[in-house]
Amino acid sequence: MDLFSPITIGHYHLRNRIFMAPMTRCRSVKDNVPNELMARYYAQRASAGLIITEATQISTKGIGYIYTPGIHTAAQVEGWKQVTKAVHERGGVIFLQLWHVGRISHPSFHNGELPVAPSAIKPSGSIYTYKGMKEFVTPHALSVDEIKSVVHDYVTAAKNAMEAGFDGVEIHGANGYLIDQFLRDGTNRREDAYGGSVENRARFLLEIVKEVTSAIGSDKTGVRLSPSGTFNDMKDSDPKLHFSTICEKLNDFDLAYLHIIDALEGDIRHGANVVELSVLREAYKGVLIANGGYSLERGNVAIQNSKADAIAFAALFLANPDLPERFKAHAGLNAPESSTFYTQDEKGYLDYPTLDEGKPV
Repeated sequence: MDLFSPITIGHYHLRNRIFMAPMTRCRSVKDNVPNELMARYYAQRASAGLIITEATQISTKGIGYIYTPGIHTAAQVEGWKQVTKAVHERGGVIFLQLWHVGRISHPSFHNGELPVAPSAIKPSGSIYTYKGMKEFVTPHALSVDEIKSVVHDYVTAAKNAMEAGFDGVEIHGANGYLIDQFLRDGTNRREDAYGGSVENRARFLLEIVKEVTSAIGSDKTGVRLSPSGTFNDMKDSDPKLHFSTICEKLNDFDLAYLHIIDALEGDIRHGANVVELSVLREAYKGVLIANGGYSLERGNVAIQNSKADAIAFAALFLANPDLPERFKAHAGLNAPESSTFYTQDEKGYLDYPTLDEGKPV
């Protein structure tokens, strides 16, 4: 078994285990509505076993980055329809990643209102807004009633994704955004049912998973976690214990998959308390996707050693629309151009050549 072996997630029979990881690209330039540019981008990469879209706002309160897409207006649903249609016409399978940034935002995105979080703890650093770089602020700590409202927003967004033609959704519980902020004791200092013990800190995620799977089906629902992540000023006292427990609790939902971000170089440089993938593999019994700087060789080893069932590739898929074909042929790879990761036009987005179009750039 290797990256080219077929795999079943939920009721989808996928052609390979080379998945496209979610990557913010900032091409939704008008009202956070997906557009024809994005339809072409995702369709180019439809040979992936599974495409997981860029992080997508579940509500206006979930916004924290410029020109990122949403799934909370009728226009956004219609915009995504052209994306799913284009991918399906090429035989692809595509899940939408559901996103709420929590405290990683700024009042300028919210008509002057504070961003929200489990606790009123200001992240270090600053964020790029439509008005330039702005220092993070101390967020508003969500009330229990407000938490319930956010859970409802996730359910509505999941239903909207189904209306837009997606094959499923991935609940973004990683990278220091709202769900991750609840999971970590470095950002969750609550003293109610949503704070304190790992069981309480996981309550928000588990309520979202319960309600989303009830609404659209567990076979159409995945979850993404980053147990070793330090991005967005994240920390945790015992991530090995905490995330093993969380993974065990996710077994109850018969999810399509669990998507784990391995410790990245930046995490290690910033003092990450690394949780080995094998620890989480032991805790979680369903389909497990690994992500984080994998190569063809390392991905095959992870699958052959049963540490993961599939591998999600980010920058390599960004720069190589035909990544499975290139891997199969052991061909050279295009190098990603970081200066165009978050720009708003076709350059560095639609112009990476495939094997039959020319040599790697």
